[in-house]
Amino acid sequence: MPDGADHPTITAHAALGEIPAAEWDACAGADNPFVSHAFLNALEQSGSACSATGWLPRHLSIRSGDGRLLAVAPLYLKSHSYGEYVFDWGWAEAYQRAGGRYYPKLQCAVPFTPVTGPRLLIRPGEDAARLRRMLASAMVTLARQIGASSVHVTFPTEAEYGELADVGFLQRLGSQYHWTNDFYGCFDDFLAALSSRKRKAIRKERDAVARQNIAITTLVGDDIKPRHWDVFHRFYQDVVDRKWGKAYVNRAFFEALSATPVADKVVLVWAEGDGQPLGAAFNMLGADTLYGRTWGAGPHRDFLHFEACYYRAIDFAIAHKLARVEAGAQGEHKVSRGYLPTPTYSAHWIADAGLNQAVAHFLDHERPLIAEDIDDQMKDGPFRQT
Repeated sequence: MPDGADHPTITAHAALGEIPAAEWDACAGADNPFVSHAFLNALEQSGSACSATGWLPRHLSIRSGDGRLLAVAPLYLKSHSYGEYVFDWGWAEAYQRAGGRYYPKLQCAVPFTPVTGPRLLIRPGEDAARLRRMLASAMVTLARQIGASSVHVTFPTEAEYGELADVGFLQRLGSQYHWTNDFYGCFDDFLAALSSRKRKAIRKERDAVARQNIAITTLVGDDIKPRHWDVFHRFYQDVVDRKWGKAYVNRAFFEALSATPVADKVVLVWAEGDGQPLGAAFNMLGADTLYGRTWGAGPHRDFLHFEACYYRAIDFAIAHKLARVEAGAQGEHKVSRGYLPTPTYSAHWIADAGLNQAVAHFLDHERPLIAEDIDDQMKDGPFRQT
C-alpha cells in the first residue's frame, strides 16, 4: 500500500452525500453505471431508496491514515426484503416462526437493480484483496453492533463471490438471461446463427410490429425530455400495478438521473402509434453492456414488448459493438429470442448459528439444481447445432 495507508479508518455513512462523488467514483470506476455516485445518489435524493422506503443508507468507506479514500461499499439497513431480487422471504419466515427477529438486516446492493457488478469498490493501485476482506469484516462487525440478523451481498462479481466465501459468507447461485454479441455485423447475422424455426419466429414477430404502423426510436441522454419521463413513468406505474402492485422508483428518480453525469448512459426505446405513445423500455449503458431495466406500456400491441425490450436492444448492441445485453431475470421465453441463462451470485452472512446452518443446508441443495437448470436451458437453446 502507498505511504499513509496504515491505520485505516472505517466509517458507516448515513447518506451517500457524505462521500464526495469524485472520491466514490475513483473506487467504483466507470464500467458499471449502477455503482456510480450519480446513480445511487439519485435513488437517495429522489426518495426512492431512503429510510421511509425501508432502505436506510449505511454506506461503508475505508480511508488511509492520511485521509485518502481507499474503498467503499453501497450498504443499506433493511426493514423488509422488497426490491432485492434474491429472495429470502422463506428464511425470514422460518426464523421468525422460531422466535427470531430477521429484520433489520444489512444489504450490500444497488437498490431495485438485479445487475451483476462490483459491490466492494476499491481504488485502483491499492491492495484490493485486503481491502475487500476489510469491507466484508466491517459489514459483519456493523451487523453485530446494531443487532442486524444478517448481511447480504447481492449480484456481486464472480470474483467477489469467491472471496466472500473465503471469509465465511454462504454462497447462493441464481440465473438471468443475457444476449452475447458474437461479432455480428447486423441483426440478420444474429438471425443466421439461429435454428430455422427460431429465426422464422423472430422475423414473424418483428414483421407483425412493423405492420401495426408503430414508430420506434432509440433515445439517448439529452434526447430524453421531461415529457418522455412523464409518459414512461405513467406506463411503468400501470405495468407495476397490474403485475406487482408496488413501484420501487418514483418519477423524481428519473428527473434526478437526467441531471447527473451518467445521464448520457440512459437509453430509452420509445414507441408511438398514430402520434400517441405506446410504450418504452428503460436501459442503462455500461462500458461493454446494455442493461435492460424496466418496461412500461399503454394499450396492448402484439409483440411490442419483445421488439422494444429485446430486439431493439440487440440492434443497439450490434451498432455500438457492445459485448452483451443483460435482460434480467425471469422469463424462459427470452431463451428462444437469443438470451441465454447466465449465472448470478449472492453471498450471505447470518449471525444465528441455527439459522446459518439451516440456510447453508438449503443452499447446498439449491445450487446444483440452479446449475442443472442452466445446463438444461442451454441444451434447448435457439442456436443452430454445429
